[in-house]
Amino acid sequence: MALTAVVLATAAGTIESGSAAASPGYTPAAVPLVSGPPQSDHLAAAKYLKDHPNAAPQGTNDFGCKPSAAHPRPIVLAHGTDSSAYSDYSAIGPKLVQAGFCVFAPNYGGKAGGKTYGTEDVWASSAQIGGFVDQVLAATGATQVDMVGFSQGASVTRYYINKLGGASKVGQWVGIASPSYGGIMYGLVTVAQAAPIVFKLAELASSTAAIQQAAGSPFITELNSGGDTVPGVRYTTIGSKVDEMIQPNDNIALRGAGATNLVLQNLCADDLTGHFHMVYDPFVQQVVVNLLDPDHAVAPTCVPVALYTGIAEVVEAAHF
Repeated sequence: MALTAVVLATAAGTIESGSAAASPGYTPAAVPLVSGPPQSDHLAAAKYLKDHPNAAPQGTNDFGCKPSAAHPRPIVLAHGTDSSAYSDYSAIGPKLVQAGFCVFAPNYGGKAGGKTYGTEDVWASSAQIGGFVDQVLAATGATQVDMVGFSQGASVTRYYINKLGGASKVGQWVGIASPSYGGIMYGLVTVAQAAPIVFKLAELASSTAAIQQAAGSPFITELNSGGDTVPGVRYTTIGSKVDEMIQPNDNIALRGAGATNLVLQNLCADDLTGHFHMVYDPFVQQVVVNLLDPDHAVAPTCVPVALYTGIAEVVEAAHF
């Protein structure tokens, strides 16, 4: 989730047909193809995107990439709400490419003519993710991918795996600041549950997708119905005790079999990174790389990070 939630408190080839992409009115995700440099935070990424709107994280979306024996599963990155592949993964994407992976990152859930993504219906976005996975598998010849989702990206990728038949195509799923059981959005959700019209009114100031991820929403309820994991996939969440959007913070954790739940402050007590800066926190970045490439794991360096780091940059980034 990005700024819209804060306000509340195919050029790369043909999409392969499949269960996720077969619904009437299906529109494929956009695929950014211009490689952009790594950035240090969301604001720096936004400034670059202003002049390079088709930017992709450096080295990603190379549909000629063939997985190696050491890294047989391509990685698919899914961004958060009101964001883009470059905005959320300009740092993590290149690190995974440098580690030897084929890495792919779509811009999903965009409104026609819009300048940002991850704002539209999350059920439709989940289908877009599924169609993109089919595209990646067809291009690379791989039989499975690994998936990394940040915020909403964690929810739509998990919905694809759990509900749209994606489990056989995914080896590992990593959710960064995953709204696994939704968030209360600074108390708005509690009010809206008593007066549902609040959800409709809030949509006027935010995005459809932000509201659909609230705790107790129909999407979150369906996502976790029948169990929040399915057999055959390894699940890991990476959360923060001071997440600004997901409260209580244990709503990040998955409660099903096969799930590992990591809490940033349990690994590095002085790192008070919250929701918005997670993808730009170097410690979190190294944890992600280690999960996907455990044979070459490097211990992340624990350094102090101040509370609320990154929020001002996210707010300012909305003006670009």
